[in-house]
Amino acid sequence: MAQSKLVRVKERIVETILFLCAMLSILTTLAIIFVLLNESVISFTDEKAFFEEVSIFDFLGGTEWSPIIKPQKFGVLPLLSATALVAAIAGVIGLPIGILTAVYLSEYASPKVRGFIKPFLEILAGIPTVVYGYFGLTFITPMIIKPVFEDMMGLTVRSYNALSAGIVVGIMIIPMVSSLSEDALRAVPRSLREAGYALGSTKFDVCSKIVIPAAFSGIVASFLLAISRAIGETMAVTMCGGNTSQLTGNPLQPIQTMTAFIVNVSQGDTPAGSIEYKSIYAVGLTLFTLTLIMNGVSIWVMKRFREVYE
Repeated sequence: MAQSKLVRVKERIVETILFLCAMLSILTTLAIIFVLLNESVISFTDEKAFFEEVSIFDFLGGTEWSPIIKPQKFGVLPLLSATALVAAIAGVIGLPIGILTAVYLSEYASPKVRGFIKPFLEILAGIPTVVYGYFGLTFITPMIIKPVFEDMMGLTVRSYNALSAGIVVGIMIIPMVSSLSEDALRAVPRSLREAGYALGSTKFDVCSKIVIPAAFSGIVASFLLAISRAIGETMAVTMCGGNTSQLTGNPLQPIQTMTAFIVNVSQGDTPAGSIEYKSIYAVGLTLFTLTLIMNGVSIWVMKRFREVYE
Protein backbone atom coordinates (compact mmCIF):
# COMPACT_ATOMS: atom_id res chain seq x y z
CA MET A 1 0.00 0.00 0.00
CA ALA A 2 2.78 2.40 0.96
CA GLN A 3 4.71 1.47 -2.17
CA SER A 4 1.75 2.20 -4.44
CA LYS A 5 1.31 5.56 -2.71
CA LEU A 6 4.99 6.33 -3.30
CA VAL A 7 4.59 5.45 -6.98
CA ARG A 8 1.63 7.84 -7.28
CA VAL A 9 3.66 10.61 -5.65
CA LYS A 10 6.52 10.05 -8.10
CA GLU A 11 4.09 10.08 -11.01
CA ARG A 12 2.60 13.36 -9.75
CA ILE A 13 6.07 14.91 -9.42
CA VAL A 14 7.00 13.87 -12.96
CA GLU A 15 3.69 15.20 -14.27
CA THR A 16 4.25 18.52 -12.49
CA ILE A 17 7.77 18.87 -13.91
CA LEU A 18 6.55 18.17 -17.43
CA PHE A 19 3.72 20.68 -17.00
CA LEU A 20 6.13 23.36 -15.79
CA CYS A 21 8.39 22.73 -18.79
CA ALA A 22 5.42 23.12 -21.13
CA MET A 23 4.33 26.30 -19.35
CA LEU A 24 7.87 27.68 -19.57
CA SER A 25 7.79 27.48 -23.36
CA ILE A 26 4.39 29.19 -23.41
CA LEU A 27 5.52 31.94 -21.05
CA THR A 28 8.67 32.52 -23.10
CA THR A 29 6.60 32.95 -26.25
CA LEU A 30 4.21 35.32 -24.49
CA ALA A 31 7.15 37.34 -23.16
CA ILE A 32 8.56 37.68 -26.68
CA ILE A 33 5.19 38.81 -28.00
CA PHE A 34 4.88 41.35 -25.17
CA VAL A 35 8.30 42.86 -25.90
CA LEU A 36 7.61 43.10 -29.63
CA LEU A 37 4.18 44.67 -29.13
CA ASN A 38 5.45 47.05 -26.43
CA GLU A 39 8.14 48.50 -28.67
CA SER A 40 6.33 48.41 -31.99
CA VAL A 41 2.53 48.61 -31.62
CA ILE A 42 1.49 50.08 -28.28
CA SER A 43 3.88 51.21 -25.58
CA PHE A 44 3.14 50.60 -21.92
CA THR A 45 5.63 53.30 -20.93
CA ASP A 46 5.88 57.03 -21.56
CA GLU A 47 7.77 56.52 -24.82
CA LYS A 48 5.89 56.14 -28.08
CA ALA A 49 5.90 52.84 -29.93
CA PHE A 50 7.15 52.54 -33.50
CA PHE A 51 3.74 52.46 -35.16
CA GLU A 52 2.64 55.45 -33.09
CA GLU A 53 5.26 57.48 -34.99
CA VAL A 54 5.26 55.68 -38.34
CA SER A 55 2.10 54.75 -40.21
CA ILE A 56 1.61 51.01 -40.62
CA PHE A 57 0.53 51.66 -44.22
CA ASP A 58 3.82 53.44 -44.97
CA PHE A 59 5.65 50.59 -43.25
CA LEU A 60 3.98 47.79 -45.21
CA GLY A 61 3.61 49.64 -48.51
CA GLY A 62 6.79 51.70 -48.73
CA THR A 63 9.48 50.71 -51.22
CA GLU A 64 12.42 52.43 -49.52
CA TRP A 65 14.07 51.31 -46.30
CA SER A 66 16.55 53.76 -44.80
CA PRO A 67 15.98 54.09 -41.05
CA ILE A 68 19.52 55.26 -40.25
CA ILE A 69 20.36 57.71 -43.03
CA LYS A 70 18.24 60.84 -43.33
CA PRO A 71 15.75 61.42 -44.80
CA GLN A 72 14.50 58.33 -43.00
CA LYS A 73 12.35 55.88 -44.93
CA PHE A 74 10.51 53.00 -43.27
CA GLY A 75 9.09 50.96 -46.12
CA VAL A 76 9.71 47.32 -45.27
CA LEU A 77 9.05 45.92 -48.75
CA PRO A 78 12.78 45.76 -49.68
CA LEU A 79 13.45 43.65 -46.60
CA LEU A 80 10.40 41.47 -47.25
CA SER A 81 11.30 40.94 -50.91
CA ALA A 82 14.90 40.08 -50.03
CA THR A 83 13.76 37.59 -47.40
CA ALA A 84 11.30 36.02 -49.84
CA LEU A 85 13.96 35.85 -52.58
CA VAL A 86 16.46 34.07 -50.35
CA ALA A 87 13.78 31.69 -49.05
CA ALA A 88 12.64 30.92 -52.61
CA ILE A 89 16.17 30.14 -53.78
CA ALA A 90 16.73 28.01 -50.68
CA GLY A 91 13.51 26.15 -51.40
CA VAL A 92 14.53 25.42 -54.99
CA ILE A 93 17.85 24.03 -53.75
CA GLY A 94 16.91 22.33 -50.50
CA LEU A 95 13.42 20.91 -50.97
CA PRO A 96 14.00 18.65 -54.01
CA ILE A 97 17.33 17.36 -52.70
CA GLY A 98 15.86 16.82 -49.25
CA ILE A 99 12.81 14.86 -50.43
CA LEU A 100 14.84 12.76 -52.89
CA THR A 101 17.31 11.96 -50.12
CA ALA A 102 14.44 10.97 -47.85
CA VAL A 103 12.92 8.72 -50.51
CA TYR A 104 16.25 7.02 -51.11
CA LEU A 105 16.92 6.44 -47.41
CA SER A 106 13.40 5.21 -46.75
CA GLU A 107 12.74 3.04 -49.79
CA TYR A 108 15.95 2.17 -51.60
CA ALA A 109 18.95 2.30 -49.27
CA SER A 110 20.10 -0.81 -47.45
CA PRO A 111 20.51 -0.60 -43.67
CA LYS A 112 24.28 -0.40 -44.12
CA VAL A 113 24.09 2.48 -46.59
CA ARG A 114 21.48 4.26 -44.47
CA GLY A 115 23.72 3.94 -41.43
CA PHE A 116 26.54 5.50 -43.46
CA ILE A 117 24.58 8.45 -44.89
CA LYS A 118 22.52 9.43 -41.83
CA PRO A 119 25.52 10.57 -39.74
CA PHE A 120 26.62 12.89 -42.54
CA LEU A 121 23.18 14.50 -42.63
CA GLU A 122 23.34 14.95 -38.87
CA ILE A 123 26.77 16.56 -39.19
CA LEU A 124 25.41 18.85 -41.89
CA ALA A 125 22.64 19.92 -39.53
CA GLY A 126 25.09 20.60 -36.71
CA ILE A 127 27.51 22.85 -38.59
CA PRO A 128 27.40 26.44 -37.21
CA THR A 129 25.74 28.95 -39.50
CA VAL A 130 28.81 31.19 -39.49
CA VAL A 131 30.74 28.35 -41.13
CA TYR A 132 28.09 28.21 -43.86
CA GLY A 133 28.53 31.95 -44.30
CA TYR A 134 32.28 31.63 -44.84
CA PHE A 135 31.64 28.70 -47.17
CA GLY A 136 29.38 30.90 -49.27
CA LEU A 137 31.87 33.78 -49.36
CA THR A 138 34.98 31.74 -50.10
CA PHE A 139 33.62 28.93 -52.27
CA ILE A 140 30.10 29.34 -53.66
CA THR A 141 30.43 32.92 -54.92
CA PRO A 142 34.00 32.85 -56.34
CA MET A 143 34.07 29.20 -57.44
CA ILE A 144 30.53 28.60 -58.71
CA ILE A 145 28.45 31.74 -59.19
CA LYS A 146 31.06 34.03 -60.75
CA PRO A 147 32.46 31.46 -63.24
CA VAL A 148 28.94 30.55 -64.39
CA PHE A 149 27.17 33.89 -64.49
CA GLU A 150 30.05 36.32 -64.96
CA ASP A 151 32.62 34.45 -67.04
CA MET A 152 30.24 32.32 -69.12
CA MET A 153 27.14 34.53 -69.32
CA GLY A 154 28.73 37.98 -69.04
CA LEU A 155 26.53 39.12 -66.16
CA THR A 156 27.71 41.32 -63.33
CA VAL A 157 28.03 39.42 -60.07
CA ARG A 158 28.63 41.22 -56.80
CA SER A 159 30.72 39.65 -54.06
CA TYR A 160 27.63 39.77 -51.83
CA ASN A 161 24.51 38.52 -53.57
CA ALA A 162 21.16 36.89 -52.87
CA LEU A 163 21.96 33.78 -54.92
CA SER A 164 24.90 32.83 -52.72
CA ALA A 165 22.82 33.38 -49.58
CA GLY A 166 19.95 31.31 -51.00
CA ILE A 167 22.22 28.42 -51.98
CA VAL A 168 23.83 28.36 -48.55
CA VAL A 169 20.47 28.38 -46.77
CA GLY A 170 19.22 25.72 -49.19
CA ILE A 171 22.08 23.46 -48.13
CA MET A 172 21.27 24.19 -44.50
CA ILE A 173 17.65 23.06 -44.77
CA ILE A 174 18.42 19.77 -46.55
CA PRO A 175 18.86 17.81 -43.28
CA MET A 176 15.57 19.14 -41.90
CA VAL A 177 13.61 18.23 -45.03
CA SER A 178 15.21 14.82 -45.41
CA SER A 179 14.84 13.89 -41.74
CA LEU A 180 11.19 14.95 -41.36
CA SER A 181 10.20 13.55 -44.76
CA GLU A 182 11.93 10.25 -44.06
CA ASP A 183 10.05 9.94 -40.77
CA ALA A 184 6.79 10.53 -42.64
CA LEU A 185 7.66 7.99 -45.33
CA ARG A 186 8.76 5.32 -42.87
CA ALA A 187 5.53 5.83 -40.90
CA VAL A 188 3.50 4.53 -43.87
CA PRO A 189 2.36 0.99 -43.00
CA ARG A 190 4.26 -1.85 -44.58
CA SER A 191 0.97 -3.45 -45.62
CA LEU A 192 0.38 -0.70 -48.19
CA ARG A 193 3.72 -1.39 -49.84
CA GLU A 194 3.08 -5.13 -49.87
CA ALA A 195 -0.36 -4.59 -51.40
CA GLY A 196 1.25 -2.61 -54.22
CA TYR A 197 3.85 -5.30 -54.84
CA ALA A 198 1.12 -7.95 -54.82
CA LEU A 199 -0.58 -6.12 -57.69
CA GLY A 200 2.60 -6.27 -59.75
CA SER A 201 3.84 -2.73 -59.12
CA THR A 202 7.51 -1.90 -59.30
CA LYS A 203 9.40 -0.26 -56.44
CA PHE A 204 9.18 3.09 -58.23
CA ASP A 205 5.42 2.72 -58.70
CA VAL A 206 4.92 1.83 -55.04
CA CYS A 207 7.08 4.73 -53.95
CA SER A 208 5.57 7.38 -56.22
CA LYS A 209 1.92 6.27 -56.21
CA ILE A 210 1.45 4.80 -52.74
CA VAL A 211 4.09 5.81 -50.21
CA ILE A 212 4.57 9.47 -51.12
CA PRO A 213 0.82 10.24 -51.37
CA ALA A 214 0.26 8.49 -48.04
CA ALA A 215 2.98 10.62 -46.41
CA PHE A 216 1.93 13.79 -48.22
CA SER A 217 0.90 15.72 -45.11
CA GLY A 218 4.20 15.06 -43.34
CA ILE A 219 6.21 15.96 -46.43
CA VAL A 220 4.37 19.25 -46.94
CA ALA A 221 4.76 20.07 -43.26
CA SER A 222 8.51 19.48 -43.53
CA PHE A 223 8.62 21.80 -46.54
CA LEU A 224 6.82 24.58 -44.69
CA LEU A 225 8.95 24.20 -41.59
CA ALA A 226 12.11 24.28 -43.71
CA ILE A 227 10.96 27.47 -45.47
CA SER A 228 10.25 28.98 -42.05
CA ARG A 229 13.80 28.06 -41.09
CA ALA A 230 15.07 29.75 -44.25
CA ILE A 231 13.09 32.91 -43.53
CA GLY A 232 14.51 33.12 -40.03
CA GLU A 233 18.15 32.41 -40.91
CA THR A 234 20.46 35.22 -39.81
CA MET A 235 24.23 34.84 -39.83
CA ALA A 236 24.79 33.04 -43.14
CA VAL A 237 22.42 35.41 -44.95
CA THR A 238 24.08 38.45 -43.38
CA MET A 239 27.53 37.29 -44.45
CA CYS A 240 26.64 36.19 -47.99
CA GLY A 241 23.79 38.52 -48.99
CA GLY A 242 25.27 41.85 -47.94
CA ASN A 243 23.61 44.82 -46.28
CA THR A 244 22.20 46.75 -49.20
CA SER A 245 18.52 47.44 -48.77
CA GLN A 246 16.95 47.56 -52.22
CA LEU A 247 13.78 46.32 -53.86
CA THR A 248 15.08 43.94 -56.50
CA GLY A 249 14.37 40.53 -57.93
CA ASN A 250 17.87 40.07 -59.33
CA PRO A 251 19.55 37.29 -57.32
CA LEU A 252 23.01 38.51 -58.38
CA GLN A 253 22.59 41.81 -56.53
CA PRO A 254 23.34 42.42 -52.83
CA ILE A 255 20.32 42.47 -50.58
CA GLN A 256 19.38 42.88 -46.94
CA THR A 257 16.91 40.56 -45.28
CA MET A 258 14.89 41.29 -42.17
CA THR A 259 17.18 39.22 -39.98
CA ALA A 260 20.29 40.87 -41.43
CA PHE A 261 18.88 44.32 -40.66
CA ILE A 262 18.13 43.33 -37.06
CA VAL A 263 21.68 42.07 -36.59
CA ASN A 264 23.32 45.15 -38.12
CA VAL A 265 21.33 47.71 -36.19
CA SER A 266 21.43 45.86 -32.86
CA GLN A 267 25.24 45.64 -33.08
CA GLY A 268 25.67 49.28 -34.07
CA ASP A 269 25.63 52.55 -32.15
CA THR A 270 21.91 53.19 -32.51
CA PRO A 271 20.68 54.83 -29.27
CA ALA A 272 18.01 52.92 -27.37
CA GLY A 273 14.59 54.52 -27.54
CA SER A 274 15.15 56.18 -30.92
CA ILE A 275 12.90 55.52 -33.89
CA GLU A 276 15.77 53.68 -35.59
CA TYR A 277 16.10 51.41 -32.57
CA LYS A 278 12.36 50.74 -32.43
CA SER A 279 12.37 49.75 -36.09
CA ILE A 280 14.20 46.58 -35.00
CA TYR A 281 11.12 45.49 -33.08
CA ALA A 282 8.77 46.40 -35.93
CA VAL A 283 10.80 44.23 -38.31
CA GLY A 284 11.02 41.53 -35.63
CA LEU A 285 7.24 41.57 -35.22
CA THR A 286 6.84 41.21 -38.99
CA LEU A 287 9.25 38.29 -39.04
CA PHE A 288 7.53 36.69 -36.04
CA THR A 289 4.16 37.03 -37.77
CA LEU A 290 5.46 35.43 -40.98
CA THR A 291 6.96 32.43 -39.19
CA LEU A 292 3.84 32.05 -37.07
CA ILE A 293 1.69 31.98 -40.21
CA MET A 294 4.00 29.42 -41.83
CA ASN A 295 3.89 27.17 -38.78
CA GLY A 296 0.12 27.55 -38.58
CA VAL A 297 -0.23 26.57 -42.23
CA SER A 298 1.98 23.51 -41.69
CA ILE A 299 -0.19 22.40 -38.75
CA TRP A 300 -3.34 22.93 -40.82
CA VAL A 301 -1.90 20.94 -43.71
CA MET A 302 -1.02 18.05 -41.42
CA LYS A 303 -4.53 17.97 -39.96
CA ARG A 304 -6.30 18.54 -43.26
CA PHE A 305 -4.48 16.05 -45.47
CA ARG A 306 -3.38 13.41 -42.97
CA GLU A 307 -4.44 9.93 -44.01
CA VAL A 308 -5.37 7.52 -41.24
CA TYR A 309 -4.45 3.89 -41.86
CA GLU A 310 -5.52 1.10 -39.64
